[in-house]
Amino acid sequence: MRTLVVRLDNAGDVLLCGPAVRAIAAGSRTVTMLAGPHGADAARMLPGVDEVLVWRAPWAGFDPPPVDRAGIDDVVARLEGFDRAIVVTSFHQSPLPAALLLRLAGVRHVAAISEDYPGSLLDVRHRVEDDIPEAERALSLARAAGFSLPPGDEGRLAVRRPLPRAHSIAGSYVVLHPGVSVSARAWPEAHYVRTVRDLAARGWRPVVTGGPAERALTARVAGDAGLDLGGRTTFAELAGVLDGASAIVVANTGPAHLAAAVGTPVVSLFAPVIPAVRWAPYGVRHVLLGDQQAACRGTRARECPVPGHPCLTSVGPADVVAAVEEMTA
Repeated sequence: MRTLVVRLDNAGDVLLCGPAVRAIAAGSRTVTMLAGPHGADAARMLPGVDEVLVWRAPWAGFDPPPVDRAGIDDVVARLEGFDRAIVVTSFHQSPLPAALLLRLAGVRHVAAISEDYPGSLLDVRHRVEDDIPEAERALSLARAAGFSLPPGDEGRLAVRRPLPRAHSIAGSYVVLHPGVSVSARAWPEAHYVRTVRDLAARGWRPVVTGGPAERALTARVAGDAGLDLGGRTTFAELAGVLDGASAIVVANTGPAHLAAAVGTPVVSLFAPVIPAVRWAPYGVRHVLLGDQQAACRGTRARECPVPGHPCLTSVGPADVVAAVEEMTA
């Protein structure tokens, strides 16, 4: 059986459906993943994935493309020949646009979680409670579609190994990843700068990571006390850096879930614009910092709607250093 898994969001979202993918792979001849451009690198790292198709859907992401008939026809043609498809979504997303394309491609069996009436678009219309971790949400869908984790698989996040070791970092080090995809989840840059200095004063080697567009930010945060790797790692190489770290300090963004996938403890600076019960680092030791009852909770805001960003500015560098020491004790 050729099975297609659809997850069209960012890298962290893709990593969180890893346990579901492994369950599907245990009952399939091959597994192909249809991912968005920001999730494709993560999809290639998931155990159980044989092939990755990349498509930028007009209903996914912060800057979706316009609907284009030629692009729709092209992706429908690429989706022909699959026996089954599992459409993985988050609680606020509908699987039905993807399900319609799968039907047009001739996929005979389609499963998804859907609160909306699916008509003939779904063969398995699964429902779950709202407040469960995203990884468990996806795994429950896989089970509803007839797939189970193989014996001995505990359902944690995971990536393919061995991991590349592009950077040799001596001593015990802590990773700090200051970049975020939306400003509402950002911890103040000045707090990161002070934390780097304080960790270095306590004998840690601070390592600052970020993407190519974040090089100026990581350089400022690293200063003279930290090792700046901003823009110097691929996604897989970042996993290798995180794998050797004692802990990571990071907001609710993809590297938090990548750290969980390699088993590295997470100091999570979590803005409650989305629920931590669903999106906190999964299956790994972590400390959750940030006022989870702040006025912005549940708004899904991209820019903080509360003056002063109190949910995270209330967390100081001393709180983070104490959390690092707790995670590494």
